[in-house]
Amino acid sequence: MQYVAIIAALGVTALALAVLADAIVRMVRVIRLGQPAPGRTSNPRQRARTLLREFLGHNRMLKRPVVAVAHWFVMVGFFALVFTLATAYGQLFDAYYALPLIGHWAPFEWFTELIAWATLIGIVVLTVIRQRSHPRQQGRSSRFFGSTFWQAYYVEFTIATIAASILVLRGLEYRLFGELSHFPLTAFIGSAFDGMATGDVELTVHLVAALKIVVSWAFFVVISWNLTMGVAWHRGLAFFNIFFKREDDGGPALGAGKPLTIDGEPVDFEHIEDLDEDASLGVGKVEDFSWKGLLDFNTCTECGRCQSQCPAWHTDKPLSPKLLIMNLRDHAFGKAPYVMAGGGTDLAGDEQATPEQLADVPAGALAEAQRPIVGTEDVGGVIDPDVLWSCTMCGACVEQCPVDIEHVDHILDLRRYQALIETEFPNELNGLFKNLEKAGNPWGVSGSKRMEWAADLPFDVKVIGGSDEDDPASLDEVDWLFWIGCAGAYEDRAKKTTRAVAELLNTAGVSFAVLGDGETCTGDPARRSGNEFLYQQLALQNVDVLRESKAVRVVSTCAHCFNTLKNEYAQLGMELEVVHHTQLLNRLVREGRLTPVAAESGEVAGRPVTYHDPCYLGRHNQVYEPPRELVGSLPGVELREMPRSGSTSFCCGAGGARMWMEERIGKRINTDRTEEALATGAEAIAVGCPFCRVMLSDGLTEAQAGGQGADVEVLDVAQLLLAGVRRANPAAPE
Repeated sequence: MQYVAIIAALGVTALALAVLADAIVRMVRVIRLGQPAPGRTSNPRQRARTLLREFLGHNRMLKRPVVAVAHWFVMVGFFALVFTLATAYGQLFDAYYALPLIGHWAPFEWFTELIAWATLIGIVVLTVIRQRSHPRQQGRSSRFFGSTFWQAYYVEFTIATIAASILVLRGLEYRLFGELSHFPLTAFIGSAFDGMATGDVELTVHLVAALKIVVSWAFFVVISWNLTMGVAWHRGLAFFNIFFKREDDGGPALGAGKPLTIDGEPVDFEHIEDLDEDASLGVGKVEDFSWKGLLDFNTCTECGRCQSQCPAWHTDKPLSPKLLIMNLRDHAFGKAPYVMAGGGTDLAGDEQATPEQLADVPAGALAEAQRPIVGTEDVGGVIDPDVLWSCTMCGACVEQCPVDIEHVDHILDLRRYQALIETEFPNELNGLFKNLEKAGNPWGVSGSKRMEWAADLPFDVKVIGGSDEDDPASLDEVDWLFWIGCAGAYEDRAKKTTRAVAELLNTAGVSFAVLGDGETCTGDPARRSGNEFLYQQLALQNVDVLRESKAVRVVSTCAHCFNTLKNEYAQLGMELEVVHHTQLLNRLVREGRLTPVAAESGEVAGRPVTYHDPCYLGRHNQVYEPPRELVGSLPGVELREMPRSGSTSFCCGAGGARMWMEERIGKRINTDRTEEALATGAEAIAVGCPFCRVMLSDGLTEAQAGGQGADVEVLDVAQLLLAGVRRANPAAPE
């Protein structure tokens, strides 16, 4: 039996090493099919620190602390217990074998037993959690809906078997050596073998050691034959995916949208006629993704954290960030043999490879190559258009992903190809694009009306280069440029926010000016809907105006304008200090330049208030506390948090240009969020973005039609503050 065990263990080891080496080569070849991704190795020291922090600290998983702790011990056990594998090889031949130097060192033995027990308990906990969250119990709401369960079960079985084998071997060693102090956590297992003959114990050591080796290396054989088994491969790929993440400071791939690139170089639309005729604007086929994108796909562990936080999936739409990544992964590996053989088509649709080159390509790869990357089921599309256009780009998937997959960037690149090359996008976007092109705003209103919001204010609003003698020639003469934004200038509800902020700044003695009709849309809805050409046209126009007016410090009431000015204009060489109005107003309150007073009973500012985090202020830019501090500073206000708040806040449904698209599938996202706000019992819903205000106001109107929330209002945080400040000076004109 001992010889059989030796042959089996060594045979599986040899097989595993051979197929694993081949699998790694094949995987690298597939990943290298992607386009260049420059900047992924910048600041290597900071990247290494980020990798260590996320690996050892598990900080990306702490929102589920039980899972985080259990997974941490399983992860540590996967690497730390490799010494026991080396010991097992010796035990194949000698039941009394121990590693030189450390084999009988008590601290090493105690550590081994502790980690083995922790690994076993951890994998049992994770298995139980998976079963309790199984789709058979929770249906579509399960974060594991759509995951490949046999793969997860196999991984769990492997880890549990290895951990149990180590503990049994330690118990058998106690039976042979009998030194209790060296076996504090496994001596009781060894006691179960007291009645067994020593020779039989030695044979059992040989067999269990062989079992441990066979199970360990069989794992690598299985994953080598299943290159898309992300639940297993992420154990190695996650290190690379985290190290090569987009932001070298360790932040998630949020904030600025990924620049449109060709061969790794940003596209210059001023010289677009110089591009090669076969250049792809965005992603039209899977090999158009960067190598980092292909690495992302294979690193997905199918945990479903992204899916559980996705507002589209939560409201019964077809988009699941997890399933999107899984489908792209399967398509990439399915098509890879065709691409590596030289297969592909140019923009004219002509095949680039010869029949001889494709002769040995498997039929499955040839079939996969015929599938459009975006298309309906009847044409075999990899990603359905409804999946692609359901995304609000709220960033919840990116923020939640424990292995730093960049979902939003990939969706953006897919949209770019559809908008710029295929001209396939929701019909409603035609009107949006035309309004942005002709009038410079999504509503199509004349630029001459951009200052109507300031009519009848009891003070003059300064306009850069305006006709009044008090208007400054440049922003050198004032503290802040107040960026009004299209919604703040044209949308009736948002105008109230604009007026409130202007009045508060004036009351606090803060000098500011606006651009008037020199301001145009920042381009956010154009970029997020894939029309990068229109975005750059609008953005460059604004950049010229900002430079001419010598802009340095900007305050904005729109979270989308805030994000674009702060993060995306830097890609065009325009560096600005940009703050959100809640940040500036909170600073003014703390400095004592604005002093709200308590409301009388029944007034809005004296009611319970819940605050909704705008995605492009919170998740994309990590601004969570200033708005809450501001609301909390209002005397008599009780801030009631919604269950989903802060970094786990739920989207209003307006992002990703969804504000201008009809929501025809599933439940409306803004309806879901409004119901959550009303469930807190708050009588005012505070917002910090005009998009959020529109969506939640519409949701509230729908709720009130159904008999709910009759006395509730949706107000910007600035309006709540202004009500309190006005009470401090009742003589001030409204």
